[in-house]
Amino acid sequence: MRTRIGTIALFSSLSVFLAGPAAAQSFSSCVANLKAAVIQNGVSQATASRALDGLQPDEKVLRLSKVQPEYKTPIWDYLGFLVDERRIADGQAMMRKYDSILRSAERNFGVSRYVIAAVWGVETDYGREVGSSYLPQALSTLYCQSGKRANFWRGELIAALKLVDRGDLQLDELYGSWAGAFGQTQFIPTTYQRLAVDFDGDGRRDLVRSTADALGSTANYLKRAGWRSGESWLIEVRVPAGYNGPTGRKDKAPLSTWAKRGVVRADGSQLSGGAQAGLLLPAGPRGPGFLVFRNFDAIYAYNHAESYALAISHLADRLAGYPAFRTAWPTDDLGLDRSQRLHLQKLLIAKGYDIGEADGKIGPLTRAAIEDAEKRNGLPPTGRAGMKIYRALGGG
Repeated sequence: MRTRIGTIALFSSLSVFLAGPAAAQSFSSCVANLKAAVIQNGVSQATASRALDGLQPDEKVLRLSKVQPEYKTPIWDYLGFLVDERRIADGQAMMRKYDSILRSAERNFGVSRYVIAAVWGVETDYGREVGSSYLPQALSTLYCQSGKRANFWRGELIAALKLVDRGDLQLDELYGSWAGAFGQTQFIPTTYQRLAVDFDGDGRRDLVRSTADALGSTANYLKRAGWRSGESWLIEVRVPAGYNGPTGRKDKAPLSTWAKRGVVRADGSQLSGGAQAGLLLPAGPRGPGFLVFRNFDAIYAYNHAESYALAISHLADRLAGYPAFRTAWPTDDLGLDRSQRLHLQKLLIAKGYDIGEADGKIGPLTRAAIEDAEKRNGLPPTGRAGMKIYRALGGG
């Protein structure tokens, strides 16, 4: 068991790095050329040298770039992880702590404070998990070795280093996601340059250490993305049995038109009015349905995935005191929340699986262990952190 799972991780690393000295030399040469381009585009020699000299490629960045959960994870897994009871309770506590800042951002930009807080919660668990990738290393790795979007990665690196030259940030504060997003609400550097605001009035736009700047900047982003003050973003609905009518975020129609198509609110009450909305059925017509408005589109602009925008929207509703979805997901194997994921890993370790330390994050080693455990327990091998394998291993 240990050999099988360890081999998966080993080949993942070797596939990128077994090219040996030639690959290292090629990366070094690429970074040298990148450094020259960065300086040519206005970054100081001193900042470029401190950021780029002696860099090594980051294998983890390349591996993560091939996995995007917004597009591959079942919606009930995705939301089970992002909108769990702990994130809701923590978010309500943080909203009380930063009430004056959130209300000020709401007044200044017209964006719901619940949505601002939900972005904060989903992106970094309210500033607790901002990412551990050093941006100059991550962006250089993607530029030199990913084989795609080279101009994009170079542009983000230049923007990040200009923020250092400008005095907004220190070089050692440039830590974030594998893709270069950083700060408490995860702006990519070019977005930071364009839309970050100094909301605490100290003369710096610091989205890393200043919660006020991070929340104000998020509100500014959503406003610039088309947020409409005082309007809704999402309502849960049910569609009639066998529904095969229009769907999609962009295919909007008045609420009165959706009512004529047989769509009702999740509690069974009727729709009315002329507000324009599109219908999302992320799990098909038997699962929860959602009418989404222009403000949902503004949330979608933050990270172009409907599942992401749905997570933000639902967390915002839960922070405001609204209940969970009324309609159940159409599956007999629901996803796990974060505490259950952590417990599942501990159960796997207790069974002898070598997956490293339990941290609640489902990576390649944990997925391989789950798949093996599923086979041993007579379950279809999926590698998912689902309720069936959790219960089969003794989870409550």
